[in-house]
Amino acid sequence: MVDKIREAMGTYADALKLRATRQEVIAGNMANADTPNYKSVDFDFSQALRQAKTGGKSGSTINTAATHPAHLVKKGKGVNGSDLLLKFREVEKKSLDNNTVDMDIERAAFSENTVKYEAASQSLSGLVRTMRSAITGN
Repeated sequence: MVDKIREAMGTYADALKLRATRQEVIAGNMANADTPNYKSVDFDFSQALRQAKTGGKSGSTINTAATHPAHLVKKGKGVNGSDLLLKFREVEKKSLDNNTVDMDIERAAFSENTVKYEAASQSLSGLVRTMRSAITGN
C-alpha cells in the first residue's frame, strides 16, 4: 500500500521538479535574449519524466532527440541528481548577432510550463487531501 502511495506521489514530485528545472532553463534563455551568439536551449519534458519514472534505468543521462550529436550542449540537473542534457532550440530566424532566442517562443513556453506546474501542484495537493480524508474518515 505504501509503495502505491509513494509511486503516485513520486510521479507528481518528479513532474514538479522537472517543471521547475524547465522554468529555469526558459528563464535563462529569456535573460540572455540580448547576449551575442547565445543559443536558446530546452529539453524534452516527456522523455525526462519517463526516465525519472523508471529511476534512470536507461542510463544516467536524459538524452533528448537531436538532428546532430553536437546539438547536445549543456547539462542541467534532472530528477534524483541525474544529468539533464539540453539541446539547442530550433529557430526559424537568428538575430544579426547570431542570438537564437525568440522572445515570443520563450514567453509562450514559460506560460505553458507555469500552467502545467500549477496543475501538477494542485493534483498533488488533491491526492494528499484524498489520502488524509481516507485516513481520518472525514
